[in-house]
Amino acid sequence: MPTAISVPKIAPQSKPRRLPVSGYTFALSWSPEFCKGREMQARHRTQCSRRNGRFGFVAHGLWPESRGSWPQWCSATRTVPPAEARRNMCMMPSARLIASQWAKHGSCMTRKPETYFNVTRILWNTLSFPGMDRLSHDDELTAGKLRDAFVRTNPAWPRSAIGIDLNRRGWLEELRLCYDKDFMPKACDRRRFGPRDSVKMKIWRGL
Repeated sequence: MPTAISVPKIAPQSKPRRLPVSGYTFALSWSPEFCKGREMQARHRTQCSRRNGRFGFVAHGLWPESRGSWPQWCSATRTVPPAEARRNMCMMPSARLIASQWAKHGSCMTRKPETYFNVTRILWNTLSFPGMDRLSHDDELTAGKLRDAFVRTNPAWPRSAIGIDLNRRGWLEELRLCYDKDFMPKACDRRRFGPRDSVKMKIWRGL
């Protein structure tokens, strides 16, 4: 990872929405799909240039939920220290993403960015990911097969708690894992669960 991290300032993109937290979504972006066409963009160089290795799943963010809605842009008087940003770059390889996830989501969960990212790292370190290269070669891959593969590597997870986000062409963009208030896996609502098990999908391996 870069030895020096510059953390940008993030301006709120909408009005604050302070709501009681009823659960959480852990969004995990599939990096090869995200990086398609972004390899030379300066703002995505750490993640997409391959100078720092090739990323598979990366943490997009840990998002508080509130019974069908979500809190966002709560007053964040603290910013992410550069040392804290660097600590999380292997999990979330973008200083801008780190700063924006704290400002938009983390500030609605806790008062300190260090606490927000500590919880995110704890959840991240509990997960094991299936062999995505093997799955990507399956011409009959479905959302259900991906959920089955995730459960095989994470037996404590119920299939109902594994949300999937596909783009319009059917390529995997994210996993969206659903948790209750105590950070235990919980069935996703329809919005987060995504495609039904029978829906065909594809996984981009990168160039």
